[in-house]
Amino acid sequence: MNSATSTTLFHKLYPLLLVLVASLALPGTVRAQVYDDGYTLNAGDSVRIHVYGEEDLSFDSLLVGQNGRISYPFLGELTVAGKTASQLQAELTAGLKPDYLVDPRISVSVIKYRSFFVNGEVNRPGGVDFQPGLTLRKAISLAGGFTERANKKQALVISDSDPERKEQAVGLEYKVQPGDIITVQDTFF
Repeated sequence: MNSATSTTLFHKLYPLLLVLVASLALPGTVRAQVYDDGYTLNAGDSVRIHVYGEEDLSFDSLLVGQNGRISYPFLGELTVAGKTASQLQAELTAGLKPDYLVDPRISVSVIKYRSFFVNGEVNRPGGVDFQPGLTLRKAISLAGGFTERANKKQALVISDSDPERKEQAVGLEYKVQPGDIITVQDTFF
């Protein structure tokens, strides 16, 4: 192979090499930016933890227990309730780095969100698996839609994040959160 051919080959493969190196160098950081939108973990969520090159420290599904904790090798019981995926990622990295791994590369993502609940004047009341971006209108559709007697303009919501657990009247564009309890009331007309 002559010098001109190897230079041409290098110029063709160089962009591909850059993309490959960048994707390997920062996987945890990129994943945290993609999946962490401020969502805080709580009981009933399931997370995926991947430690690159360490199969024994990687888990496809860890359920956050009713006490808001997970059990993790070497680090024991960790309280994760109230933390984002990126905060958990930073905690795991800090915990594993000094004593167990030289340069841990960790990604944490939520794979299953806790349910929210719809009751009242809907066709299929009960628990519904949360999906990011749900509005009240979409949540009611997942619960089988309104009954004939339902108030189709608003509903009552008790937010899981409200320490006082007060019912609030909300419109159909309300952004549903995991753990919410939604009550669709009937209408008089």
